[in-house]
Amino acid sequence: MILLTYLFIFILGAVIGSFLNVCIYRLPLQQSIISPSSHCPRCNVPVKFYDNIPMLSFLLLQGKCRSCGNPISVQYILVEILNAAGYALILWRFGLSVESTIYAALFSSLLVASVIDLHHRIIPDVITIPGTIAGLLANAFILPGGIKGSVIGTLLGGGIFFIAAVASRGGMGGGDIKLIAMLGAFLGWINVVITIILSSFIGSVVGILMMIFLGKGRKYPIPFGPFLAIGGIISLFFHDEIVAWYLGMNLWY
Repeated sequence: MILLTYLFIFILGAVIGSFLNVCIYRLPLQQSIISPSSHCPRCNVPVKFYDNIPMLSFLLLQGKCRSCGNPISVQYILVEILNAAGYALILWRFGLSVESTIYAALFSSLLVASVIDLHHRIIPDVITIPGTIAGLLANAFILPGGIKGSVIGTLLGGGIFFIAAVASRGGMGGGDIKLIAMLGAFLGWINVVITIILSSFIGSVVGILMMIFLGKGRKYPIPFGPFLAIGGIISLFFHDEIVAWYLGMNLWY
């Protein structure tokens, strides 16, 4: 039964991941995510239901559109796999619960925001603003963090990034400010601090590697949304371990 539960959640995550690809493509274009039905963006031929099976159809079609033969971006199967794996990990960490459902929605929102940010250097308000409200409501009625920590996390995360945006004269985008505010609403103030530290560290490492191996300059713009998402997910999964490690380090001084 445990294996069947994980299999069901994994498949559910892949199915939702297929819908997330629609959101990733259409939200930056301000198109409806409901209609029309899925279609090839090149030849506009509607995708048949048997060509829209998460992960499997991409492999069977060998990454090409059945109608026009043009390649299908590998992003589609990667998003499906990542969302499926994320849901399975949430089940492993938090069990089959209402909290897991909320964290799964947060994970999917972060995945969509990250991929859009990578492609377009924007994070749509339609993700972050409703997401922040949802995070506050979830903590007010369901999540263990409580509304006080949620409000503080929202204000602290958004406030720190707003100050950084002013100080950097536009180096920090408004989408990043709203995304960290959303993370603060869901995760609370302690986790938002952890998220900022982790995302800054990961972003610095990636920036250095890009300079060394790709020859990018220090001023090369790197979207920060994916790093915030990674930092937020790590803090969600390993909050207790990170805090225990930090307190243990302090005991040596």
